Amino acid sequence: MDTLDVRGLSCPLPVMKTKKVLDSGVRELEVVGTGATAKQNVTKFAKSQGFAVEIKNEADGEWTMVLTKGK
Repeated sequence: MDTLDVRGLSCPLPVMKTKKVLDSGVRELEVVGTGATAKQNVTKFAKSQGFAVEIKNEADGEWTMVLTKGK
């Protein structure tokens, strides 16, 4: 599984970087980031592209999510 680190980036950069990786054909991606707005925006974008979103870890303003494309 690929991992994308978007910690410390302001929107729209986390979404733009996530889009770039997903557009390459990745079917499963772990995204690590900071900030509630970035988490919400990446989640909304991923779901709009048909990905399931699972929040794996959330502590001290940092979060990890796994995006998975259905088969």
